[in-house]
Amino acid sequence: MAITGELQAARGMSSRGRMPYYVQNTINMATAAAEKGTALAANDIFEAISIPANTLVLQAGYQVTTVMDGSAAGCTMHLGFSDTHGAVDTFVTAFDIDAAAAGDYALPTDDSNILVETADTLDLELQAATTGPVSGVIRVFAVLMDISDTGDQVPSEAARDALA
Repeated sequence: MAITGELQAARGMSSRGRMPYYVQNTINMATAAAEKGTALAANDIFEAISIPANTLVLQAGYQVTTVMDGSAAGCTMHLGFSDTHGAVDTFVTAFDIDAAAAGDYALPTDDSNILVETADTLDLELQAATTGPVSGVIRVFAVLMDISDTGDQVPSEAARDALA
């Protein structure tokens, strides 16, 4: 089941033109469980960050900011794309969240520079769980770059610029 209530839109464009930008979102396990209506379990997908079309994902990862509750057991999480732009473990594979301390980062894989041609979401997957978490918070982050067509960059001539 896809859990979408905490989905964060990508943003962060600069007035100086296109450049890489950073986005983040927090996923609260208690809020996600309440949205789902039942206990969190293996194969649950948490949609974390909305990635616009024509975006290059330079890198992504996550950090445990609040430890999972003591009842969580055997919980590992992937980070990637559950739809069309790679695998759900594209950036992080099977990070043990119930053993993680607050502040621990999931080590990203070597995959980077993933081109997202059509809009998608960066997703966390509760890959395995003997007992799903009922509380805890994970901060998902990504570095993105808009690579859509900039159009013709040649300045236009105005009628006033023509010699009489």
